[in-house]
Amino acid sequence: MKTVIFACVHNAGRSQMAAAFFNAFCAPSLVTAVSAGTEPADQVQPEVVQAMREINFDLSAARPQRITPEMLRAAHLVVTMGCGESCPAVLGQARIDWALPDPKGQTLERVRQIRDQIRDRVWRLVAKEGWYKLQPGKAAFLRRAAPGRTG
Repeated sequence: MKTVIFACVHNAGRSQMAAAFFNAFCAPSLVTAVSAGTEPADQVQPEVVQAMREINFDLSAARPQRITPEMLRAAHLVVTMGCGESCPAVLGQARIDWALPDPKGQTLERVRQIRDQIRDRVWRLVAKEGWYKLQPGKAAFLRRAAPGRTG
């Protein structure tokens, strides 16, 4: 099975949302995601928990964790989330960077916009790689996440 790491500095916002979307969209027999950070916070940002709860994703029990060399070595792909110089050095693994704003301290409306950008990018990655699955009740949500689709 392949592992994708979503990494940002504090592992309290963007990377948590991305991993949650990824694991919901993907067939677990093919690939799984973890999120981690270079300087993990104590908790996931409350505004992120709230924005994700609005679309039935519960991050209240998620805990930020430090990215380790072992995680990086085992990863098929590392997706950094706009953390610049603080992003982990990745030698030998595929890496992409999504320059996304940090939701920390943003209004709930802005966090929703960031959440939706992350959802759309994750969906495009999953679809490109053919890792997707459809679950009962999730099909309409996935269609909304697809590029160029509405409702």
